[in-house]
Amino acid sequence: MGRFTMTRKRAYNWYISCVAASCMVLYGYDASVFNSVQGSKNWLAWMNHPNANTIGSINTAYTVGAIFGGFFLGGPCADFLGRKLGMAIGCVLVIVATFMQTFSPRHDLACFLAGRCIIGIGQGIALTAGPIYIGELAPPEIRGKIMTFWQMFYSVGSFICFWINYACTNNVEKLGEWDWRLVVIFQLLVPTLILALLPTVPGSPRWYVKKGQNEKAREALSRVRDTEEEVERELMEIREALEYEREAISSNYSALWKDKSLRKRMVLALILNAGQQITGQGSLNSYSTKIYQKVFSSDSQIALINALNSTFGIFFTLNAIWIIDRFGRKFLLIVGGIGMGLCMIIVSAVETETPVLANGSKSEPVGIAIVFLLFLFILFYKPSWGATVWIWTSEVFSMNVRAQAVGMASQTQNVANAIVQQFFPLFLENEGFYAFYMFAGINFLLAAFVWFFIPETKMVPLEEIDTLFGGANHVTQGEEVMANQKAARIGHEENEKADTVTVEHAKN
Repeated sequence: MGRFTMTRKRAYNWYISCVAASCMVLYGYDASVFNSVQGSKNWLAWMNHPNANTIGSINTAYTVGAIFGGFFLGGPCADFLGRKLGMAIGCVLVIVATFMQTFSPRHDLACFLAGRCIIGIGQGIALTAGPIYIGELAPPEIRGKIMTFWQMFYSVGSFICFWINYACTNNVEKLGEWDWRLVVIFQLLVPTLILALLPTVPGSPRWYVKKGQNEKAREALSRVRDTEEEVERELMEIREALEYEREAISSNYSALWKDKSLRKRMVLALILNAGQQITGQGSLNSYSTKIYQKVFSSDSQIALINALNSTFGIFFTLNAIWIIDRFGRKFLLIVGGIGMGLCMIIVSAVETETPVLANGSKSEPVGIAIVFLLFLFILFYKPSWGATVWIWTSEVFSMNVRAQAVGMASQTQNVANAIVQQFFPLFLENEGFYAFYMFAGINFLLAAFVWFFIPETKMVPLEEIDTLFGGANHVTQGEEVMANQKAARIGHEENEKADTVTVEHAKN
């Protein structure tokens, strides 16, 4: 049977991965929710017309929650309670926070801010468990393709939100205050669906082995691997890798700073994840409505552009499915960084060097050109710094620290986002599209960083990836550790038998 044959179990592997990847819909929808409601005059009036500083603070409240959830709760939840329960806890918190935001009292930002913070905590937990789960159950030869859906589901979240917002924007008179409440409350849809589907997916075999539940690990693997031979081989590799990590490194998170190879990976992952958000994509997600208001005067037209952007984002991300394991992670990150940098330079030049009309907007050809360039930016971003950063982060860490490392690295996105999002509204307000020249320079620097420092990880088994970073092969080393333990056990048993024989002779 060929490695890439679509069997029943391979199809089931795709299904369970899509359930886990749906956690990213939460992130995509939420990033687009606040972007959308900023364009609602009813929301602005309900919140007593917040200024640019307050708008930045509302974004920061979410970011602080996400950082706290990812850094301090995501890893422990995924490690001690399991990957599935980590996703479930995140979904429950998102549901609670959605009700808080939808029914915030008039002119009282406190409830809305608290909801933004709690939804950040929930996503910090879910977005730690989700990619780990996918990475641990997906076979190496399709791991990159499956993880592509992780980023694509971000676009699905944006797609749902922006089209709901577009429909609400066109029916403001009928809906009244519900023109923004509907956009917010629809965030209940996906976490409810995930909670309903989680009982149909297996637990992580690596988590089971770590907890000493080898039979449950074997049962989980048998649901996603085609042959018993594959199940037993992978189970042995997991046990050998974990045994080496326990004996030679550390069974807890301290390995992140004790082991030189892991320290190196952690630094690289932190830079890549922070880089993902300072490419300019984070600002486009949160403030595209404000950005397009400098070019277009119609709220409905802006809502339509946002909706189309999210729609194209799905197709652009799907490009990664056929190129991620063909060209590799490193190639995509470099090409993406250069492409995004060029787009930012051109879009800045087009907007700043063209005249403003009497109504404060740009001419139609200029507006079309800017929209096209920002869509082109998304074309470069989605399969590269969008999808590939998540893929690389979820596959480079060893089992003993994977949950905590992925949680910390992924939430570095929000640390970077918090810094940029706090000053970007003021930067945009005062300097206009000149702000995008900054993003151009950052993207070129990121491409250079990847060229010099990031190794290729495509199709490398998780248990053997340490060798790329100057570490030991955990499977080979674990095999030696287990062999030594077996030899010691046999020697101990032989000594006990010899002692027994000696005692018997003495009695006789």
